[in-house]
Amino acid sequence: MVAQRPTIRPGDPLSAVDSPALLVDLAAFDRNIATMAAFARDRGIRLRAHGKSHKCGAIARLQQAAGAIGLCCQKVSEAEAFIAAGVTDVLVSNEVIDNAKLRRLAHLAGQARIGICVDSLLGLERLAEAAQEAEAPIDVYVEIDVGATRCGVQSDAEALILIERIAAHSRLRYAGIQAYQGQAQHLRQPAQRQAAIDVAIRRVTALRDALSRQQTAIGIVTGAGTGTFYLEAASGVYDEIQPGSYIFMDRDYRDNHWAAEAPRFEHSLTLLTTVISARREYVVVDAGHKAHAIDSGMPAVFGRPDLTYGNPSDEHGVIHCADGGALPELGDRLQLIPGHCDPTVNLHDWLIAHRDGAVVDVWAVEARGALS
Repeated sequence: MVAQRPTIRPGDPLSAVDSPALLVDLAAFDRNIATMAAFARDRGIRLRAHGKSHKCGAIARLQQAAGAIGLCCQKVSEAEAFIAAGVTDVLVSNEVIDNAKLRRLAHLAGQARIGICVDSLLGLERLAEAAQEAEAPIDVYVEIDVGATRCGVQSDAEALILIERIAAHSRLRYAGIQAYQGQAQHLRQPAQRQAAIDVAIRRVTALRDALSRQQTAIGIVTGAGTGTFYLEAASGVYDEIQPGSYIFMDRDYRDNHWAAEAPRFEHSLTLLTTVISARREYVVVDAGHKAHAIDSGMPAVFGRPDLTYGNPSDEHGVIHCADGGALPELGDRLQLIPGHCDPTVNLHDWLIAHRDGAVVDVWAVEARGALS
């Protein structure tokens, strides 16, 4: 079943929106976009916004218009959706090993500037074979493991071999290094995040020095997320940052303790939900597992710190009030701040953009379910 576009129109009040629904407060959203764009511009660093947070062509175009050089994403199918929506520069900041997916990626090179990460000789050779069909060269970034223990080569020697092999393929273009420390993003204390990024910086610096001895330039060093981008930007080592969640700011990022020098962002993404059943001790809302992700914990209730959400099931959640305070009433509507914005957005076909209590636009989540 293809989800139908909501029947609401610009100018309709938010009360006309059916719940559950994902809402984007444009006042906060616009400030978030502007704050990150100004940060990158003022420091002379490239902003490559991460599209996996929103999977939405309309948002991608707004990010580009504000100064992002392009987007990164994690899947070829996401890249296809963003390019169809008008994005002109896309980096798949992930490894792709499947031949059919790599041929799809090569096909995109005639429509936009395409980049991809590699961390193995097999991945590189398969990419080179697929690139023979590409209308333009594909940018290749060698991913190094900077402490996240996920993807990436483990040694300078491995990276040097891959960089040397890239140069042997006419349809591939060595672009630089992917150095993203994902596990650092939600370390709660600034000092913890600083320590983790210091490790990443040392790892990149060691590789840069090894390349310099071979008289090879390291190229663009890219990475960083919403939790640490200000650290990578200040390092003098990174050329490009890849934050994604800054546009929405979920509850998990709210729980970080932010360093004094870090820009601040606001909650712009909320999940509209309705009280559908009421008891003396709690109320039940119509937003459960199918409406928001709880892998990073429960949502917060926007504007009501006295309320807590818990006991989620497929279609329900339970709201309690601290210290016996006043619970919402039957039929009341609440807004939840998702614990993790990325997988929450992936559960929805539409984002309802609003301002001053009225609907402004309805944005399609074109890359929803783009997993291949």
